[in-house]
Amino acid sequence: MIAPFESFAFDRDASNVVTVEAPAKINLYLHVIGRRSDGYHELDSLVMFADIADRIEVCPLADEAAGFPLTIEGAFAAALAQEPSADNLVTRAARKWVERIWPQALSLNGAAVAKRFPASAIRLIKELPIASGIGGGSADAAACLRALNRLWVASDVVGALSPELLALAAQLGADVPVCLVGKPAYFGGIGEIIDPAPALPECPCVLVNPGVPLSTPAVFRARSGAFSGSARLENAPVDVAAFAAALSLRRNDLTSAAISVVPAVAEVLAALEASPRRLLSRLSGSGATCFGLYPDFEAACIAARELSAEHPLWWVRAGRLRQS
Repeated sequence: MIAPFESFAFDRDASNVVTVEAPAKINLYLHVIGRRSDGYHELDSLVMFADIADRIEVCPLADEAAGFPLTIEGAFAAALAQEPSADNLVTRAARKWVERIWPQALSLNGAAVAKRFPASAIRLIKELPIASGIGGGSADAAACLRALNRLWVASDVVGALSPELLALAAQLGADVPVCLVGKPAYFGGIGEIIDPAPALPECPCVLVNPGVPLSTPAVFRARSGAFSGSARLENAPVDVAAFAAALSLRRNDLTSAAISVVPAVAEVLAALEASPRRLLSRLSGSGATCFGLYPDFEAACIAARELSAEHPLWWVRAGRLRQS
């Protein structure tokens, strides 16, 4: 059962509430370049983040024994309702933060940090589809880390705590570190390699999900064939059209596997490909969300309206992939 946020001793004074966005992570290309002896696949990917997002809100609780009570609201809250809150990646991130970061914050900041246990009410406004290839859960966990740091340490992920936060993020999941960085980046290894991307144009986009969750492990199990090489950009694209042209020489190596598990992915890709003024369409991550790039935001909005009208059961959103 999802508890109402107001059931906690939540101080709604704006000065005591920290809000952090958890944006959708889009893999503009994704190459599987190898497989390690432990079974994990090594990847090469270019990631940007959309202005389409979940949201995390945190506030301090007077009762130190309260821990980190979690409330989930939003369009996709019901999809998480059956999961014990203690198992949610956001709650796990909060517990890891207090184990790993809080003691270091105390030692580094001394009297500048309150000495009591940092009990916090957490609200997740879930607007991104579940198990959809756009890093929703990972972005939520990263946003929780940012929010707790900002609330209790008066910083984000800069300065002396940044390496520790990134190490903690890696323990939570492969996508959490790049979501913590939150800027365009190359994503390598199994998620532990994060390098800055070159200057990239803002990209009007449409995100489309057929409403079917898609398990990442299932997609990797279904994958077959040879491995790809790394494919980082040789030059910074001058605009979204040049960017789309460069990306068209790359691919998402998980597309066929994703379609074999959820055939609706092929329908989404076909619908995006047929949309007017589309520059590029592709699966993001392991799916089932796909994206289209467009020359301007008006074209993206028109495409989104038409796709929504033709496929009312799909989740369709127009937005922008941001430079920072």
